Amino acid sequence: MRGREFGDAIRALLRASDLTSRAAADLLGWQEAKVSELVNGKEGVSDLDLAKLLGLLRTPPAEFDHLMALHHDTNVRDWLQPTKSGPTDRARTLREHEKIATGVMGWSMNVVHGLLQAPDYTTRLVNASSRLSKDERAVVISNRLARQRAALDGGRIVTIYLHEQALRLPVGGPDVMADQFHHLLRMSVRPYLTLRVIPTAAGPHDGLAGSFDMLTFKKIPPIVYVESQGATVFLEDQPSVGLYEDVLKSLGRTALDEAQTRKLITDIISEEACGDQVAEE
Repeated sequence: MRGREFGDAIRALLRASDLTSRAAADLLGWQEAKVSELVNGKEGVSDLDLAKLLGLLRTPPAEFDHLMALHHDTNVRDWLQPTKSGPTDRARTLREHEKIATGVMGWSMNVVHGLLQAPDYTTRLVNASSRLSKDERAVVISNRLARQRAALDGGRIVTIYLHEQALRLPVGGPDVMADQFHHLLRMSVRPYLTLRVIPTAAGPHDGLAGSFDMLTFKKIPPIVYVESQGATVFLEDQPSVGLYEDVLKSLGRTALDEAQTRKLITDIISEEACGDQVAEE
């Protein structure tokens, strides 16, 4: 993962500078293969040489620091990104890998999955966090909306499992929840998206360890993304990934089908409407 992100970033910088690998190598007095190794996500050069290339490509300071930090870890599997690394870095890694994924399978136990959140729901949910500053909240909201635009463009199969309790947790007022429910219904009929709910009546299930996403690809093994309070983790180790594959298979056996899921959502909408009417009386 680190190697792919590193190589993609070098490639993007070359493109932005209107330079080929050969042209950049000529300007630095290098063999073209030296730049090509970096574009392919390999360590390849010393820190000093990498700094020279990044300088030639007029790399912004934040991107410069990010790539220098990635440089020696391009071949390391699995990736723990501490919360202190900031929401932007973590969102970038997930978003860039979702862009090249052929499939995204997500499980969300307590709140509506980030890919399916309506804008007002996202705003109310993020603003409820006491650990984020005002500026960080704005970044998280922006990142989540950007992730939705990238992942829900129809270029991959998306399967989302939600627990019923995620639908029943009130976020914002009744209008926010009503908008969120209708958003889920609209999303659920998209041809590339499957939404299924684990009903509360099903009792304990194999997803109790927490929410996660699995990304599958055409040419590389699947990866798993797990977010926690202190860090986000990207898992590439296939035995570990296999455990999450088993969880998804189990959730698939437990969940309502798509039609039953839509009926549950419409039933909740009706319940909420009746509750509001009783409250007014």
